[in-house]
Amino acid sequence: MPRNVLTAIDLENVADGGEFAVAPGTLVTPLARDEAARRKITIRVADAAPNSASGAVHSAHGRVVAIGADHGGFELKAQLTGFLRDWGYQPLDLGTHSAEPVDYPDIAEAVANAVARGGAWRGVIIDAAGIGSSIAANKVPGARAALCYDRATARNSREHNDANILSLGARMISVEAAREILAVWLETAFGGGRHQRRVDKIRAIEERHRKA
Repeated sequence: MPRNVLTAIDLENVADGGEFAVAPGTLVTPLARDEAARRKITIRVADAAPNSASGAVHSAHGRVVAIGADHGGFELKAQLTGFLRDWGYQPLDLGTHSAEPVDYPDIAEAVANAVARGGAWRGVIIDAAGIGSSIAANKVPGARAALCYDRATARNSREHNDANILSLGARMISVEAAREILAVWLETAFGGGRHQRRVDKIRAIEERHRKA
């Protein structure tokens, strides 16, 4: 059974210096730990029955995340897939499944299709630099792939652009950096407001060129 996950979003209504109880076995995302430390919030494991505290903790159960990589990102994909499982998500591995050379557009299109058609909540694509995969994925209508290289770009891509696919360059960042980026990207909500108008314009561009 997937374990509960505590994200920074769950701490929004907790007062600075307060306490947040989690169920035994709850996984705390890196951003949630940082937020708790910044605001001096104590995360306490509840002693009560397992079901008593779980309602206060966001669970990622049922959220499918499509993930794919070419040979350049194969090893990083394996590690990020493990993190996704640990955090309670359901990885949908769309390849590649070995270090043998493959073409990144094929993998990027498969992940983008899964997201755009509703087979996955969000997607992750990985190649050596992350650039080619993001270009290929963004050719699929409904895909908004963002190449992110730190926590700030991950957060911005979600808050401002409602990115539904994360692109990573396996040879450009460390495994630890990729884990942090993925955690921030998954738990950051779209900001809406003025950003919604701009995302709607992106969709309108897609529609105009689809009809051309």
